[in-house]
Amino acid sequence: MRVPLSWLREYVDLPATQTGRDVQAKLISAGLEVETVEHLGADLKGPLVVGQVLTIEELEGFKKPIRFCTVDVGQANGTGEPQEIVCGARNFAVGDKVVVVLPGATLPGGFSIAARKTYGRTSHGMICSSDELGMGDDGTHGIIVLPPETEVGKDAVELLELVDEVLDIAVTANRGDCLSIRGVARETAIAYGLTLRDPALIDVPGPNAFGYPVQVSDPHGCDRFTARTVTGLSPESRSPIWLQRRLQKVGVRPISLAVDVTNYVMMELGQPLHAYDRSLVQGTIGVRRAEPGEKLVTLDGVERKLDAEDLVITDDRGPIGLAGVMGGANTEIADHAEGEGTTDVVIEAAHFDAVAIARTSRRHKLSSEASRRFERGVDPQAAAAAAQRTVDLLVLLAGGTAEAGVTEVVAPSAPHIITVAADHSDKVAGVDYGRETVVRRLQEIGCDVYGQDELIVTVPSWRPDLQEINDLAEEVIRLEGYENLPSTLPKPPSGRGLTHRQRLHRRVGRALAGAGYVEAPSYPFVSEQVFDQLLLEADDPKRRVVRLTNPLNDEEPALRTSLLPGLLGALRRNVGRGSHDLALFETGLVFHPREGQRVAVALPVDRRPTDEEIAELDAALPEQPRHIAAVLAGAREQAGWWGRGRPADWADAVEAGRAVAREAGAELIVRKGQYGPWHPGRCAELAVLVDGTETVVGHAGELHPRVVKALGLPERTSAVELDLDVLESVGNDTPQAPSISTFPVATQDVALVVDTFVPQAEVEAALREGAGELLEGIRLFDVYENAEQLGDGRKSLAYALRFRASDRTLTVDEASAARDAAVALAGERTGAVLRG
Repeated sequence: MRVPLSWLREYVDLPATQTGRDVQAKLISAGLEVETVEHLGADLKGPLVVGQVLTIEELEGFKKPIRFCTVDVGQANGTGEPQEIVCGARNFAVGDKVVVVLPGATLPGGFSIAARKTYGRTSHGMICSSDELGMGDDGTHGIIVLPPETEVGKDAVELLELVDEVLDIAVTANRGDCLSIRGVARETAIAYGLTLRDPALIDVPGPNAFGYPVQVSDPHGCDRFTARTVTGLSPESRSPIWLQRRLQKVGVRPISLAVDVTNYVMMELGQPLHAYDRSLVQGTIGVRRAEPGEKLVTLDGVERKLDAEDLVITDDRGPIGLAGVMGGANTEIADHAEGEGTTDVVIEAAHFDAVAIARTSRRHKLSSEASRRFERGVDPQAAAAAAQRTVDLLVLLAGGTAEAGVTEVVAPSAPHIITVAADHSDKVAGVDYGRETVVRRLQEIGCDVYGQDELIVTVPSWRPDLQEINDLAEEVIRLEGYENLPSTLPKPPSGRGLTHRQRLHRRVGRALAGAGYVEAPSYPFVSEQVFDQLLLEADDPKRRVVRLTNPLNDEEPALRTSLLPGLLGALRRNVGRGSHDLALFETGLVFHPREGQRVAVALPVDRRPTDEEIAELDAALPEQPRHIAAVLAGAREQAGWWGRGRPADWADAVEAGRAVAREAGAELIVRKGQYGPWHPGRCAELAVLVDGTETVVGHAGELHPRVVKALGLPERTSAVELDLDVLESVGNDTPQAPSISTFPVATQDVALVVDTFVPQAEVEAALREGAGELLEGIRLFDVYENAEQLGDGRKSLAYALRFRASDRTLTVDEASAARDAAVALAGERTGAVLRG
């Protein structure tokens, strides 16, 4: 809603020193979303005056029509002589009054005006259009032609009200009253503590039997319908400048006098109106639901097939308008012309059901200023005042005559009354406002309030959003100022805090972030085609998905069974945007359908569900274990002055899995594996012991080249995915203090030659078991392959073994014996021999 400050001042006596920014701050404090304040004419400098065209000379020989004009600008140019101006517009003639900008002026946008030679003549200024003056669309797309009675030489800046401030307010769905100058003026008056001059408080004649006949067949859809008639309108009458300018400032294009007046009153009071050409209306005006097969051509020229739920305005022929949305073309007001145009009009001011109008608007994809207001709530008591205001303006501006007949069809209704404790607002806000403050604030917004400890509040007709006690509390709190609410930290009872699961997730996230990974959450929706791209077998359990009844995207209708599709998609997008060295991770739920999956029951909304109903709902939900996954591509270590970098590879993915297991306190078993998207020769199977049985919890390694190609990933992309819930169940993350020995360490290095296909993990496990309790640590520090020295299909693995006793210094013989035992067991299990 655009609100000109000059219009707002008509209803609220704001201090002269208050600017649009000041009003913006006040209204924001009161809870309105004032997005911007537009300063109209801020960079406009005169002289800008009214001129009268004296002569027009058509210049020949140019690609487009050019006219050389002389214009009388009075004494504005200092000489009184006609001003010579070159102009290319065609919508004005000799004798017309126009707006002239003289040399030395500056137009909006910083466009300076000076005398200059163009098209073989010297132009001393410019004849202006509305766009050039920043006035908005006036429908002419040409030069501004002023009324004949406009005084030559008059200051056009003042005449056209070019300097103003306009507040642009984003009105929320519950505040339909603020879609009007009246509503915003009320909020402004409250914010400043001033008196409101309500434009709806005017004398309105009562209904009588002489008004235009109206029949409302659906009182639920239309609970109030006011009709007034004005005759004898002058077809040549045009909207005055002040009316056109106000409409332009609020964003409405002037059309014709009758239409402009209805739009003006709608913006002023918030009540949508419609004017019918009386000569085109046949018989009684009716309000009913549409009948099957009915059609209507609306004012936008579109023929619409009506629905049985559409509320329509009718005459004896059938529909003549979509109620509360848009009128029909068959009763359209004719524009002014020479001796033609509408002379008699019927004014409609009605109140329609908000839900019915909203559904009709969406059904026909037709949103209008009227429908926006009816959807959000219109003051039903303002209909008669709006009709009277429209009649008064038409009589004043078009010389019409208001007929004595007044039609008003009203369905009986009672005001909305809310009973609330006087201290309810205090309890909600945690502030002691007191009864007097609560009553005063509620009265300021228009409520009638009675009672002491218990208040009986009658809600004003223009606030249909006030439905229950908390709505009233919100009004008190916002008017007293949200910024005045105290900041109070919550005080949880002892023993509460993060759960064990939450602490684990945080530790895992910190560990991976410390290792250089960036968390990249993704949507839990996937396409089933991605399983083919990940090379999953036809009977793979991950292909069994939970399908969504109403997916956000038809291409991704299922819930994920793996975190990899989302993470790899994020990796691909980042690579496409120029980031090539990436390490991303995500923790999140995956979804597996249960055996005999059932459809969830709809829980009741009028009571709390029973424990049995909640249990039945839980039983229908899919299994949702939490996984953690990470992907890598590009350089793992950057090159620099310190040396060469290193690309990310399968070992980094395995190490990420180990880091997660360490945080969970679980011992991870790493062995050679082969599964789906991973390269068969560079894939590690990750397992843990669950009740003495090895259970696979994930895989890590380099992705298969076919997967990389299918998903558009960088070469040698690596990934890891683990079931975090299983790791949590078997892990013991109780902090263990390290034991610090005072005795020295004994280091023994061994190089073992094994077959190339023997996994390093098996060799290390055998060495660890064979070395016994004296082994403190083992590290693989070299892998060597050379067919000439080792033989075909053989490799050398070099390990550093660290031995230490807790109660003594080890002798060389003891360390050597432990080493030899480790080598012996490795040889027995893997065929390893000491490298000669």
